[in-house]
Parts: sequence; structure tokens; C-alpha cells
Amino acid sequence: MAAARWKSAAVALTAAVLAISVVSPSFARDRKGFRQQESGQVQDSFEFYVLSLSWSPSYCEAEGSGANRQQCDGGRPYAFVVHGLWPQFERGYPSRCATDRPKVSGRTLQSVLDIMPSPGLIRHEWQQHGTCSGLLQDDYFGLVRTAWMKVAIPAEYDRLDGYRMVAPDDVENAFLRANPGLSADDMAVTCDRRYLREIRICMSKDLKFRSCPAVARQSCRLPKAVMPPVRGG
Repeated sequence: MAAARWKSAAVALTAAVLAISVVSPSFARDRKGFRQQESGQVQDSFEFYVLSLSWSPSYCEAEGSGANRQQCDGGRPYAFVVHGLWPQFERGYPSRCATDRPKVSGRTLQSVLDIMPSPGLIRHEWQQHGTCSGLLQDDYFGLVRTAWMKVAIPAEYDRLDGYRMVAPDDVENAFLRANPGLSADDMAVTCDRRYLREIRICMSKDLKFRSCPAVARQSCRLPKAVMPPVRGG
């Protein structure tokens, strides 16, 4: 009788452990305490997107010999380009979700090179972020283009013919003026130690501007940053 009770308890314990392993979310914590999905897990229950627009001349100068040659030495006058469209949690983000299509087709690469001017960047963004969107590959890159078209680039940043020292707040205000409905709580202007690097704009899943305090706190704290001139053209 005691052996039977012991066996029954062992079976129940095993079932409980298995149940916990099935329903427990597969999140790791990064060093800032943000939730980051473990590599290879499926995730499409994120809260919003971040559209990241990179000032291409800053990327080219900051990365130097490590920069993508097609983007930086190809002769086309790239100004702001799409870095990525990133699924986000309120704090943290999913990454490298499971997919049966890890490679990006040549046709898809060609379809977005005008706004993401590096095949390597396109491949990376799909594997790192796009796979967590819950979208098919072509639908994801179609959404990237739609998000890009939702944002008006201020006329003064269509092209720069010379180096300019800019206050990040001035760049932010230019984007706010050019995009009715966008607020300071919906975006961040980022920099490194010298260059203005990116505009990050938060969007709902249907691509409406929305607030994102954790992203907005990433804004550049330099009084002024360098915007190098547009190359080529």
C-alpha cells in the first residue's frame, strides 16, 4: 500500500514538473532586467514596433573600414535609411524567433534595397527581428516599407552638403513639426560619443505613433552631435 502511494505521488510530481515546463514563458533577463526572448523561440505577442531610421553618413564615418561598402561607397546619396522595424515589449524585446525561412530571397532583397541599402543588414534584420513579428517574410518587409512611408523626413535633412553640428532636441523638434500626431514621448534621437546616429519612432501594430517611455529614455544627451554630409550623388 505504501509503495502504491509513493508511486502515485511520484507520477503526480512528474506531471506537475512537465506542466510547468510547458506553460512557463521562455524569457531570459538581460543585464538591465528587460525581458529578452531566448534564441529560437516563437514570439508574436509583442506590444509595439520601433522604426529605426539611421543617418547613413554617420554610420559610414563611425564604422570606417567596417562599414558596408555598398551603402557607403556605392555612389548613391543616402541620407536617412531604415535600420529596422523591431517588435518590442514595454521593456525589452524578442529576438531570433523560430522560422522555417531563415534566409531572405534575392527577390525580397532587391525589393527593399532602396530604403535598406545593404543585403547584410536586410538579412540580419529579418533573422534578429522580423522572425518575431509573426508575419511571413514578404509581409514583414512590406510592413517595413509602409512604416517608412508613414514618417515624413524634415526637408532640412533630405540632404546635407557639409558637416553640421546639431542639437538633438532641434532634430527631434524638426521631426515633430513634420509629423502631426508624433510626440516627444513617441521617439528618441540617439547618438554615440560624436555622431548623431538614429531616429527611433514607436508605432502600434497598425503603425500609429504611440508612446514608449523606455525607448524615449534612450535619447542622446550630448548638447550637440555631428551630422556628416551625404555621400555621393
